[in-house]
Amino acid sequence: MALVMIVGNVNASTQVEPELALKMLNNQNQLFKQQVVRVSDNVYTAVGYHGANTSMIIGTDGVIIIDTLRGPESAANAFKALREYSDKPVKAIIYTHSHPDHTGGASAFVENDNLPIYALEGFGSALGLGNLLSPITKPRGARQFGRKLSPEESTNRGLAPAGTSDHDGGKGYLAPTILVSGDGQKTTIAGVDIEMHAAPGETDDAIFIWLPKERVLFSGDNFYQAFPNLYAIRGTGYRNVLNWSNSVGKMASFKPDHVVPGHTVPISGENASTALEDYSEAIRSVFDQTVKGINEGKSPDLIAHEVELPDHLKGKPYLTEFYGTVHHASRAIFVGLLGWYDGNPTTLNPLEPKLEAQKMAELAGGTKKLTKKMIAALNKEDFQWALVLADHLKWLDSGDKVLARQTKIKALRGLALREYNAPNRNYYLSYANELESGQLSDVWF
Repeated sequence: MALVMIVGNVNASTQVEPELALKMLNNQNQLFKQQVVRVSDNVYTAVGYHGANTSMIIGTDGVIIIDTLRGPESAANAFKALREYSDKPVKAIIYTHSHPDHTGGASAFVENDNLPIYALEGFGSALGLGNLLSPITKPRGARQFGRKLSPEESTNRGLAPAGTSDHDGGKGYLAPTILVSGDGQKTTIAGVDIEMHAAPGETDDAIFIWLPKERVLFSGDNFYQAFPNLYAIRGTGYRNVLNWSNSVGKMASFKPDHVVPGHTVPISGENASTALEDYSEAIRSVFDQTVKGINEGKSPDLIAHEVELPDHLKGKPYLTEFYGTVHHASRAIFVGLLGWYDGNPTTLNPLEPKLEAQKMAELAGGTKKLTKKMIAALNKEDFQWALVLADHLKWLDSGDKVLARQTKIKALRGLALREYNAPNRNYYLSYANELESGQLSDVWF
């Protein structure tokens, strides 16, 4: 599909004409349409019952469950659908990593008190600082996923349906009982030979699961059919991008016939191995280009707008920026490797925001002229520049704060309509709604 980019008004690579953005997001919905996918003779994956996938491996005298969704209600619905293919008892659960959307529904699969639950040593590291930053990460997470958007505003979450039942999130969580060492583990469960390999990437506690006889690989969240969220706009610590690329490269070396992602439908045939190879290369390319820019003394802003995927990877459906973006990834790599300072003495001690706004107004010829420039930018659909000017105007004692807020709301919605990156789109719309309803203070505004 040819992308009709918006040129001149924004710098984001995920901005296209509104009709195309909506069409792309609607097409992406097909990758998490609720269904059970028969991956191989003995492997079935339930897609779309919540945000993530849950899978069932059928053995000789029982079944193994890979990941358990976010809560017991969604997990029970998925398990009921999977039970159409086997009623053998559950012999084990394996967590690919500790994100709550993969662990919160475990109780729905448990049929005895001694069920082994496998996870990597250090399991839980993905949860970061716990509640320390929850006052800010919770609202930012809600915006990223569009949790409060109306049905008319909602599209999807990039990797998942827009609407999921989250009321019981985490209430079915069960702690692991068997911890896999960093060297991995090979075992047999219910007559099925299973290999579990450490795979740091989106989280440090990630593993991938390999079934050598069936040639099926469960990637967890290190691979899914969208450019990866090397940085999540809800806020995350640095995700080691080089480790992520290496882990996916290790997966590719197994040459699987089938890949079951943590989200989106499985991939089978020649595309399975190719997708992993391309994914690993894409991540490494963004890393390498960013490091090159750093060593050339470039700022994160400049690097982020120069980095792009290699030509032979552009257009790959599983690398379309529906979830993560190349720009955000590059910025995260810069900060993760070098910290916030870009090396330019101009940015070593920048002006306080209100003082900078006053100087911007002086440069424009006064507050009234700055205001006219802001309105003109909005009318020309130069939405990003309208946002910048609105944020200056809000600090000025002589500025029309109501007009600045209204301008920001309109500009955010203008950007949102052109976004095919779901988290960006959801964040723009959610923030606009919060501004309009008066939920955000002047500090946020």
